[in-house]
Amino acid sequence: MTAKRSSIHGQWSSRWAFILAATGSAVGLGNIWRFPYLAGENGGGAFVLVYLVCVVLVGIPIMMAEILLGRRGRQSPINTMGTLAAEEGLSRYWQLLGWMGVVAGFIILSYYSVIAGWTLAYIFRTGAGAFVDADAGFSKQMFTELISDPEKLLAWHTIFILISVAVVSRGVKSGLERAVKFLMPALLILLLVMVGYAMSTEKFMEGITYLFVPDFERLADKNFFADILLPALGQAFFSLSIGMGAIMIYGSYLSHKSSITFNCFTIAVADTSVALLAGIAIFPIVFTYGLEPAGGPGLIFITLPIAFGQMPFGTFFGTLFFVLLLFAAWTSAISLLEPAVTWLVENRNMTRVKATSIAGIIAWLLGLVTVLSFNHWAFSFSFAGVIKENGLFDMFDILTSNILLPIGGLLVAIFAAWLMSRSSTVDELGLGDGLAYQSWRFAVRYVAPFGVVVIFLNAIGVFKLLGFVE
Repeated sequence: MTAKRSSIHGQWSSRWAFILAATGSAVGLGNIWRFPYLAGENGGGAFVLVYLVCVVLVGIPIMMAEILLGRRGRQSPINTMGTLAAEEGLSRYWQLLGWMGVVAGFIILSYYSVIAGWTLAYIFRTGAGAFVDADAGFSKQMFTELISDPEKLLAWHTIFILISVAVVSRGVKSGLERAVKFLMPALLILLLVMVGYAMSTEKFMEGITYLFVPDFERLADKNFFADILLPALGQAFFSLSIGMGAIMIYGSYLSHKSSITFNCFTIAVADTSVALLAGIAIFPIVFTYGLEPAGGPGLIFITLPIAFGQMPFGTFFGTLFFVLLLFAAWTSAISLLEPAVTWLVENRNMTRVKATSIAGIIAWLLGLVTVLSFNHWAFSFSFAGVIKENGLFDMFDILTSNILLPIGGLLVAIFAAWLMSRSSTVDELGLGDGLAYQSWRFAVRYVAPFGVVVIFLNAIGVFKLLGFVE
C-alpha cells in the first residue's frame, strides 16, 4: 500500500540528500549559541552526556515517528494526517495535528526571518570593519540601533524571505536538494575554519574544558532536575525540529528503501556535532578576549563582535562567522516554508511558484509584527514568572516553542505508537518485529511522551509554581 503511494512533489535523489536536508532543518541559530552555552553553564561534559541520553530516548524516537508518518502519507502534513487517520479507521480530526505543525512552523518562520535578518546585517557590518577596536558600549549601541529601526529590520527581513522563497519555489530536487547540497557542506567547512582559528588562541583549552569537562564544584551547587535534566530535555527536543511539520514533509520525499532508523541517528549525530563544533569555535575566542560567555542574542550580536574587532584577521573571521549563521538560518527557513507550500499545491491546485509566493508574502506580512515588537509595539508582560520585554514577538515564541511544538510532538508519538496498527509501523520502519522495533515502540509509547510532558510543564511554568525550579 505504502510502496504504491508517491508524492506529487518529487523525491530525494538519495538518502544523503534527505539527511543533509533534515540536518539543515534541525541545525539553526540555536545550535550555534544555545547548546554550547547550556553545556558550559550546566555542568560541561555532564550536561552533554545527559543531553545525548535525552536525544536517544526522546528526540530520535519521535523523529522516527514523524518521518514514518510523512513517508507513509506522502503528502503535506495536513493531508497526510487525514489520509492515515482514514486508513487506520480514526477520526478525521487528526488533520488538526497537521494544521498545528504547519501553523507553528509558519509563525516561527515569520519571526525567525527577522532574527536571521540581523545576521544578514552583521555580515555587511563586520565585513566593512565596523567592529575594529570596538568596545562594549559601541557594540551594544550598534545592536540597539539596529533593532530600534523598523525600516532596517524590514529591509533585512524582506531579503531573507526572498532568498528562502527562491529556493522553495524550485521544488524538491532543483530547489531544496540543490540548496542543502551546497549549504550544509559549506556550513561544515566554515565551522571547521572557525575551529581551526580557535585552536590558535591562548585560551583554547580553557574553552574545551568549559564545554566538555564536568565541573563537579559547579555541579554541587546545582539541582540535577532543574539545572541539567530540564535544559537537556528541552534542547534535545527542539534542536531536532520536531513537531512543526518540517521533518514530516521531508520524510514524505524519502525513498521507501531508505532506513528511517539509520537516517534519524545520522541526523542526530550531525546536529549534535554542529552544536559541539560551534562551542569549540566560540568559547576559546570568548575566554581569550576576556568576554562574558552569556547566552542569547547578547553573545552573538554584542559580545563576539568585540572579540572579532580585537583579534588578528578579525574582520575576515567575523564575516565568516555571520555567513555561517546565515547558512544555518537559511536551511531551517526553507524547511519551515515547505509544509505550507505543499498544502497550497495539493489543495488549491496552484503551481509551486505561485504557492511559494503566496506563502512567502503571508510570512513576510506576519513578520512585520516581529519587526515592530522590538520598537514601536514593544511592551512587557510576565509569563511563567519571567518578564518578557518584546511584546507580540515573545507571545509568538511562547505560543510555538512552549505550547504548539511540545503538544505536536506528543500527539505524533501517540498517533504512531498507540493508534496506528502495529503492522503499519512495522512495515514502514522496516526493522521487523524484533528487539530494535520493540525498543523504538517502548520509547515512543512511554519514555518520549513522558519527556515531552515534562518539557511542556516546565515551559508553561508549572514546575516553578510548584517550587521544583527557581
